[in-house]
Amino acid sequence: MHPRRATFWALYLLPVGWVGLFFLVPLVLMFALSFRADMQGELLGLWRPTLDQYEAIFAIGSYWRLLAISIGMAFIVALMAVAMAYPVAYFLVFRAGRAAGLCLVILMIPFWTSFLLRVMSWKFLLGSEGVINSFLTYIHAIAQPLGGLLYSRNAVVITLVYVWIPFAALPIYAALQRIDSEMLESASDLGARPWASFWAVTFPLSLPGVLASFFMVFIPTVGEYVTPLLIGGSRGSMFGNIIQDFFTKAANWPRGAALSMVMLAVTLVLVAIAARLVNLRRLLE
Repeated sequence: MHPRRATFWALYLLPVGWVGLFFLVPLVLMFALSFRADMQGELLGLWRPTLDQYEAIFAIGSYWRLLAISIGMAFIVALMAVAMAYPVAYFLVFRAGRAAGLCLVILMIPFWTSFLLRVMSWKFLLGSEGVINSFLTYIHAIAQPLGGLLYSRNAVVITLVYVWIPFAALPIYAALQRIDSEMLESASDLGARPWASFWAVTFPLSLPGVLASFFMVFIPTVGEYVTPLLIGGSRGSMFGNIIQDFFTKAANWPRGAALSMVMLAVTLVLVAIAARLVNLRRLLE
């Protein structure tokens, strides 16, 4: 075998094998587990496949309502995160100048702290005795602490938007960096004002990064369970919390696996429909 080809396969097979071992294999095992009737017997022993778990899921409407709520929350979080991340990325590329590197490091600083710590910090902000309620009480804007800030779906959305803004900014930042400055100069020479130049040149050329950011936030947020557990409470539960309960509290792994497969299938269908509607291939070209 040619040395270059051997080097290519050596570099290619390692990441593919890694992804297959730690992503595809667990996914296949989860799919197979969803066809078990119960957890009786050995986990990898012989058992008879059945559709009982899926039949139960389709018969219980509360699962689908919670999935719809989770999808709606994920859509709002993704939309808000992208809308807030775009000005940050725009500033880094076109306005920060020599300080762009420093500003990018500052944007990444939250990643240097624990995800759990960042989420829990919002508990101190939104709690009945937190910073927001204490400040509003101090200035006599409210007589009693607001009870709807914490342990609600609004709190979950706010916290997830905060968590995802730095992630959402990176693909947009990369897309804006690829824009040829001569195109912006040409638009200016033709008499286009800054806003007109932005909507006619900058924003359309940055759409691949915008869409990448949106899907990067939307897909994992649908199955989010840590943030709703800590911030949302019983009133802020999402579909991922139900799956977690079946794997931990109820010890019903087949039902949890079936719910996971349903969530994965619905999410992929939504992404495929969105990609079809926006003609993603033509946009990327």
